[in-house]
Amino acid sequence: MQKAEGGHVALLRGRAAYRLPPTVPSGFTLIETLVAVTIIAVAIAGPLLSAARAMNAAAIAGEQLTASYLAQEGIEYVRLMRDDAYLATRSSDSAWTTFLTGSAAESVAQCRTSACTLDPTKSMGVGASYALDPCSGNSCAPLYLLSNGVYTEQTGSGTLTPYHRTIQVENIPGTTDGSVPYPEKRVISTVWWTFRGTPYTITVADNLTSWQ
Repeated sequence: MQKAEGGHVALLRGRAAYRLPPTVPSGFTLIETLVAVTIIAVAIAGPLLSAARAMNAAAIAGEQLTASYLAQEGIEYVRLMRDDAYLATRSSDSAWTTFLTGSAAESVAQCRTSACTLDPTKSMGVGASYALDPCSGNSCAPLYLLSNGVYTEQTGSGTLTPYHRTIQVENIPGTTDGSVPYPEKRVISTVWWTFRGTPYTITVADNLTSWQ
């Protein structure tokens, strides 16, 4: 025979009786739930953070590759101007002198005293209406990407990019222009941009002589 007594069940067997303990509720407590949620959050956050960092690194690598190509293009453009100067005179010494110190648009004299931007969509030469245009600081225009893959400085002609590019021709340390032919020069092409608030710079340099 069973008899309820204050939440307990009493079993009566003859004259003796004993009580069963009350039933313990089953399920998670609040602390157990918080611990479980924390463990799950940590387990998910780790891979997500790694994936975000990998995507960020891939984006930076892609922009650095583009900047390297743009900087190398600057070197090749100045080399092309030097070659054109030689073809115009067929004399390496006079062509080299004109290329470095001349007053015509085919000379890089203005790019020796200050940095120049490069817009290959313009006519070859140095000046406001030519491919190489002297600039400084904030006056150096950003690059725009055209639909044909060419980077230009002409606003409204394409998609604005984060890149800026300058080119400068410098003396190699220890050399002067005291005699003709002038000694070889160093061409420095610099591309800079900002990615998510962090500035980046790529610089490519090469030496040019009157014949190579």
